[in-house]
Amino acid sequence: MIEFVFRIDDVARVRFAFSPLWELVHGLRVLADPSRRALHLPWVRAVRPRLRGLDLELLRSVVPPTGYIPDFLTPPPETPLPDFGAELEIVRATPPEVVAKELRWTGWGSTERGDSGRGDSGRENAAGASWQVMADEPARSLEVLCDQLERFWNAAVEPYWEGISDLLEGDVLRRTRALAANGAEGVFADLDPAVRWRGDTLFVDRWWDYRGELAGRGLLLVPSVFVWPQVSVMVPPYQPMLSYPPYGVATLWESSPAAPPDALAALIGRRRAELLIALVSPASTTELSRRLNVTPGAVSQHLGVLRACGLVTGHRLGRRVLYTRTRAGDALAESPSAQ
Repeated sequence: MIEFVFRIDDVARVRFAFSPLWELVHGLRVLADPSRRALHLPWVRAVRPRLRGLDLELLRSVVPPTGYIPDFLTPPPETPLPDFGAELEIVRATPPEVVAKELRWTGWGSTERGDSGRGDSGRENAAGASWQVMADEPARSLEVLCDQLERFWNAAVEPYWEGISDLLEGDVLRRTRALAANGAEGVFADLDPAVRWRGDTLFVDRWWDYRGELAGRGLLLVPSVFVWPQVSVMVPPYQPMLSYPPYGVATLWESSPAAPPDALAALIGRRRAELLIALVSPASTTELSRRLNVTPGAVSQHLGVLRACGLVTGHRLGRRVLYTRTRAGDALAESPSAQ
């Protein structure tokens, strides 16, 4: 069991971010064993042809389906809206001694700190000699790993990044509101069944034990599409961090939203009803256009009407605007009379 003990100032330091590198690494785990994460099978089927001929051998060897992953591959994100290139440069700057130490942990197993969703650490790798060679040449190993990270990003994650980031940004928006309205309890209440808030302590069900005060460092919350269906934890000496599946992750690979109820379609029109139903999780105009298979201009026009009626609202995050339902929109879309 993991126990993070909060002081008053730690609650004020709860913050959100998401990480392209975290998505990349957990995406590799999905590909290694899709049966554990069947929700992402549409993505798996789409990207496997893109990976043919790519040399990802070393990267796959250090990112197994379960167990320990080197911490240097998943540095805690430093900004709310990180850039993959900037995160990759952080990995490239990892000191060689850190690379060597964590590669040895990967090869021979460890029950030490931090798991990044790593499940059953403590395994022993039969190819211990090859791991030792990798650890003995940390600079070369790091160079190869970074090159393979970049190849995998370009082939398998970047083409889908807009939809993924829409979902992650929407979850950050939703939970930031909950934090402002209800404090820490509002954020953690429905975050994940493995996470519980009691008194001044956050409990996370894990197979290993840790208890410690955040001591003014606060907690970094990182929504991640590919971490589903589990949560992932990182503890000191790294920045304390909890990665969790975002709200609405089941909608990510839908080619089209669910058909709207007839009563709702009759009231506001079928296309606007489809938009309102699709906004069960926040999304951009581009993502809605893709999911509904209509032009962005048509989506913008319908959103304008829904916004004027007080059913949706837009929130600017970086260069994009995410649309989400208002309380009135939720009430209309979820009303039994509209079903």
